[in-house]
Amino acid sequence: MGADMTSKSAAGEPGRFPPDTRRSLPIALLRAREAVMARFRPMLAGHDVTEQQWRVLRVLAESGELDASDLAGRANILAPSLTRILRSLEERKLINRRRDDGDGRRSWLSLAPDGRKLIEKVTPQAGVIYAEIEARFGKERIEALLDMLDELVLLARRD
Repeated sequence: MGADMTSKSAAGEPGRFPPDTRRSLPIALLRAREAVMARFRPMLAGHDVTEQQWRVLRVLAESGELDASDLAGRANILAPSLTRILRSLEERKLINRRRDDGDGRRSWLSLAPDGRKLIEKVTPQAGVIYAEIEARFGKERIEALLDMLDELVLLARRD
């Protein structure tokens, strides 16, 4: 390639930072997230649920009862934001909270019956959107992308 490079690595040219934003991994990941979530947001809004609230409900539906710190980690939500989200979900009777018998500072959270009903109502609609994305992008490519993203997360955690 020599001095007049025609292709650039994802990190850009040596000594040049930041790299071209079209090839910046953090920005590309954000753009991809926005492209996907733009399809889900209207559906979630139609059920009066934010993305973060939906993540909390989904994690609780998958995992059962969790403490707040485990829930925050699994839903990728910072603790201060989670506190506000939990308050709202609890007021709407979508989740249950119980205090830990041994540690009064610790709360256990689970999906309430109304939360389960919401999951059952929204999941088929989310499935249609996911199927549309899969039809356009390809099931195998989505699986490969998910595998690569899992690898990237594992590598980042090792550092």
